[in-house]
Amino acid sequence: MSRRALTLMVAGFLTLMLGVVGALLPVPYVVLSPGPTENTIGDVKGKPVISVEGHPTYPTSGKLSLVTVAYQGGPGNRIDLFSALRGWVDPTVAVVPEETIFPPTSTAEEVEQQNTQEMTNSQDDATAAALTELKIPYNSVVSVASVQKGLPADGKFKAGDEIVSVDGVPAADRETVSAAVRKHKAGEAVTFTVNRGEQSRTVAVPTVAAKDGTPIVGITMQIKYKFPFKVRINVGDVGGPSAGMMFSLGIMDKLTPGAMTGGKAIAGTGTITPEGTVGPIGGIQQKMVGARRAGATVFLTPADNCAEATKAIPDGLKLVKIETLHDAVQAIDAVRTGSGTTPSCPVG
Repeated sequence: MSRRALTLMVAGFLTLMLGVVGALLPVPYVVLSPGPTENTIGDVKGKPVISVEGHPTYPTSGKLSLVTVAYQGGPGNRIDLFSALRGWVDPTVAVVPEETIFPPTSTAEEVEQQNTQEMTNSQDDATAAALTELKIPYNSVVSVASVQKGLPADGKFKAGDEIVSVDGVPAADRETVSAAVRKHKAGEAVTFTVNRGEQSRTVAVPTVAAKDGTPIVGITMQIKYKFPFKVRINVGDVGGPSAGMMFSLGIMDKLTPGAMTGGKAIAGTGTITPEGTVGPIGGIQQKMVGARRAGATVFLTPADNCAEATKAIPDGLKLVKIETLHDAVQAIDAVRTGSGTTPSCPVG
């Protein structure tokens, strides 16, 4: 073999090996793909997704499906370059930088915990939104979610404490409490009336200055609802807030006579507020693919996701633009009856 041929062969072999090694090296990207769907008026592993205790429920039919996104990759479990390349050429998946899913300041475990907490909060908000739409009254209180160690509230509050008033002003919401604290100068005491279980007590807590100078006492707050009956939601290991709207619709279907969908397969996504406002979510294109694969023909789409969604609508799937829970109910009525109009996501 000539020296030239040998040189070319060695160079080709080294190039091939470098390519193989490079392709197998982990890369900081995450592959998003269509995840499983769950029928909110159906069952998961033999148990109802939504169950109600203390209020009449009614049989229903069809599907009101929530949709999910599955992911591969992340800190400690990075994908290789080949996996990323496959994702880039597959129109049903997305490849995104790792930090868009896992912020640099958070571990994978912390992201999972946050998703679980967001799912819990979305279930409570979904129940509140459903009852608001059905005009069923309920109460809400401002509750202590956590206490920061080393700050003035440490030892004076516990997670779960219900804040009744601040300096004599009723704690209508979290902003009311925060505003009352901000009225004080750092070092001044704030007077809280708090319920802990069956006991009520009043406690004075001094403020300290946060890094930006804002007076704080060292608690985080959440809204705790007191519903007139129990609503339980079972979705296994699904996390995040994006199923809120579909939970609300499923709850409403269970609480009212007749099948909301008329037996049709409807899917959708969107966060929900207690007032019924539907918010945008991530992974809309993957969720549409998952919905169509599960047999849905109508997809309830948050208005703020319409522009992205219309870029890749699966064949046979109609997008309906939704801004509020009331919009969703009206759209489903129109689909079921075949009368009325459904606002479509504008194309273009």
